Amino acid sequence: MVMAVLFLFIMLMGMLIVLTIFLFHRGSAESKPIGEETEQDKDPRQFADKKDAPWPVRRGGVVLVIYENSLLILFAILFVASFTLHAVTGAAEYSQEQLTHGGSPVGALEYITTSRFWFESLQNWQSEFLVVSVMVVATVFLRQRGSNESKPVATAHSETSA
Repeated sequence: MVMAVLFLFIMLMGMLIVLTIFLFHRGSAESKPIGEETEQDKDPRQFADKKDAPWPVRRGGVVLVIYENSLLILFAILFVASFTLHAVTGAAEYSQEQLTHGGSPVGALEYITTSRFWFESLQNWQSEFLVVSVMVVATVFLRQRGSNESKPVATAHSETSA
């Protein structure tokens, strides 16, 4: 069960990273300003000659492509690892229960075809999606003074930038 929760958390954080590249939500502290270029949008190749630029930016090529997508790559690796660990540890637990009740053990690949595996996964997805959705929508209307995740308290709801 712990692996299912980890699996879902990693998947959601990875999705949040990808979606914030393409989606905009007026008034959300989680969204980039609509119609404006931000620091995150600038091509790092323009800064290859800066002395204090990170090594991959100065190096360029494939190293830079990996570096500029490193956060998403990390979450993809963690997602695959947590999915695999959920399948392996869940299969072991499921097999033990099967043996206790006179059944036969299953491998990880067999386990991911069971309704139990997907029930555990989807049950956690539901709660994780709810939490992330509430957080994103709440940041449009609610404020928290001093938080990076909130717009300034005096900022109008219609403004996009934090």
